[in-house]
Order: sequence, then structure tokens, then C-alpha cells
Amino acid sequence: MEKTPPARDNADPMTFDPYREHYRSILDDIRASGMWKDERLITTPQRSGVEVLEPERDGRRPVLNLCANNYLGLADHPEVIEAAIDAMRRYGFGLASVRFICGTQDLHRRLEERISSFLGTEDTILYSSCFDANAAVFETLLGPEDAVLSDALNHASIIDGIRLSKARRRILRHADVEDYERGLEEVRDARVRLIVADGVFSMHGDLAPLREMTDLAEKHGAMVMVDDSHGHGVLGERGRGTAERLGVEARIDLFTGTLGKALGGGSGGFASGRRDLVALLRQRSRPYLFSNSVAPAMVGGAMKAIDIVEREPERLRRLRESTRHFRDELTRRGFRIARGEHPIVPIFLGDEKLTVDTARGLYERGLYVVGFTYPVVPKGEARIRVQISAAHTREELDRALDLFEEVAGGK
Repeated sequence: MEKTPPARDNADPMTFDPYREHYRSILDDIRASGMWKDERLITTPQRSGVEVLEPERDGRRPVLNLCANNYLGLADHPEVIEAAIDAMRRYGFGLASVRFICGTQDLHRRLEERISSFLGTEDTILYSSCFDANAAVFETLLGPEDAVLSDALNHASIIDGIRLSKARRRILRHADVEDYERGLEEVRDARVRLIVADGVFSMHGDLAPLREMTDLAEKHGAMVMVDDSHGHGVLGERGRGTAERLGVEARIDLFTGTLGKALGGGSGGFASGRRDLVALLRQRSRPYLFSNSVAPAMVGGAMKAIDIVEREPERLRRLRESTRHFRDELTRRGFRIARGEHPIVPIFLGDEKLTVDTARGLYERGLYVVGFTYPVVPKGEARIRVQISAAHTREELDRALDLFEEVAGGK
């Protein structure tokens, strides 16, 4: 077997060498802080149990996987895989173009229409990721005369997207409805006021106060945008997301979301909502105009995933039952968790070292979870974030609970 040649350290001393120590010192600081991110090499499809390559042990390690966004267990679903293969056979590997030049296939429009139908919105536009969708929205829809109000715990893509905008900005205390209203009053002279929040906050698993947000938006004449990447396919009776769960679907002006979590677990994102907003994004948003089209395989697989969500509501029921069981059992066994209903379950251990050691100990016993410590989360709020999937059996979840109790002891 031919080996990959090692990377050559052939930088021209007259160019990179003066900067080498600068970047190495940054890398050294990351290592010293304990925040160095190693990537485990998974040798199987994403599913409830995966195998991890461990060269130092000269083999593969089977582990129970509780840290993926594969909420409905569709990432390795045979129908999704077959639909992706069929789309690639018919439409090719990729478009080698952006949408407005020669990169739009009928397949793309069908998926956009399918998402609109699924979410009950007027129109949808695809992006290569939800990160790109959030990068597109603020710069395109807002100018210097406008204002955007953003929850303090919003996703990094929203934060970065807002930075691209010339609009005035106000950061709102997390889920603090009174501060939301104060913010809206402070920018009452703005031409357009847009209030934005994650539907589900990924590090806590709590839901945005969308009822109160939409009430305030109507009172103050503002628009509402929701990034529901962790809600679509997960919450609501039909899996339409946080807005369906809270009964405010028609009151949201714009959703962004992903095809990389519950809706197949592949890649790709979208913005979906008012027709005029989507039309302007299609005409002006830079991540859309200057990025290649979403690959046909991803489009075909995502359409099949949405079909399965609508066809098999028992997946949603199983996910809810498993989440409720896991949350109830963690509480009964003495663990401190964030209250809620979402399959994101943060288990607060507080101590940084305990969190790191617990995640390591669980992995050594065959449970793949990840610990989050400062500065990713505030000091004193170190946690292990568990994510439940409809693919997990009750036996697998009970085994994970027993391992948590064995390693962390409910502390």
C-alpha cells in the first residue's frame, strides 16, 4: 500500500519564517490551556454505535455514541443513502458552478419547494451550510439605518453574520424577555428592526422564548428570525421545529436551518420564510452568489430524509420518550442537568478537571461523549453534553446511565 508522503517544511525563510514563532506560540497557548481539539477517526457510518480508529492500540474501538446531532437516526438510513446515490447517478458529482450562472438543477428547486412545504413557509433558498445562510442574512437584509438584536447565547454563525452587517446591534441577555423589550425600545428609530435567536440553544438545550419574542415584535413593529438547526426535525408534532412546538410558526419572518442534523445529517443549509426576503437573498447574498451549488447527492438524500420524517412520526415519538427517560434517570441518580425537553442534555459537573477526567473515563469504558470547559462555557459551568437519538435503544441508554453513575457518581 502506497504511503502518503509527509508534509514538507519548505517555507521560504524570507516569507514565512519571521512569523513561524508567532503562530507556534498561539498553538502552544492552546495546548497549555487544555483547549486543544483532537479529532477521533471514525471508521463507520454515523449511528448509535460507531468504531473509532486507535493507531496506538493497533485497532478499532467500538463505542456507544452520545455526542452526534443524528437526532432521528437518518444518517445511515438505507433509503437516504440510496436516494443520494440515485441523485448522483442522474445529476453527477457536482455542478462546478454557482447557482445563478449554470449551477441550478431542477433538483435544487424541488428541495427548496419541499422544505417550504415541510415548514409551511412561502419560499426557501439553499446554502452550502447553515453557517453560510446566517452569514448571508444580515449583510443582505440590513443596512446602517437598521438594527439587529441578538440573544447572548446565539450560535457563532449568527454572531459572525451580524459582524458582516453595518446595522446597529444590541446583544440581549439570554432569554431575558424584559431585556428583549428594552433593546427594541432603544432602537425604535431604526428603519428595520430584526430580533434573532436560536430556536434551541446548543450548549444548554433550552428553547428560545418565541411566544414572548413574537408578541414583542408585533408590539414594536420588528421582524423575527430563528435559527432552528437543532429544532427542525426534532420538535413539534410534525417535526417542524421550535416554532411549531410553541405555536408561533406563522409569526416567524425567516428561519435558517441545516440539512446536517436531524434532516439526514449530510451537509447544506437554507433560509426559509417570507417570499420577498428569500427573493432578495437570492439576488444579493454573497454566500449564495459566490459558492458552488449544494451537491446533488446531498440534495437527493435530504429530500428523502424529509419524506421519512413525515412518513414515520414514530421516530419523533421514540426520540421524545428516550429523551424523557434519560433526563428523568439522570435527575433520579443525582446529576445536575438543565431542565427541558430537548435531546441535548447538558450534565453539569462544574469542576474543569472533573469534567475532562469524566469524559476520558467514559470513553475508556466505551461511551463517546465530549466535555466542555472554560472558555467554551463560563467558569464553574463545565459540562458534558449528551445528545439522544431515535436510533438509541433503551438498553443503550441505560448502559450509558450506568456508566455515568460509575464514573462520575452523581456528583
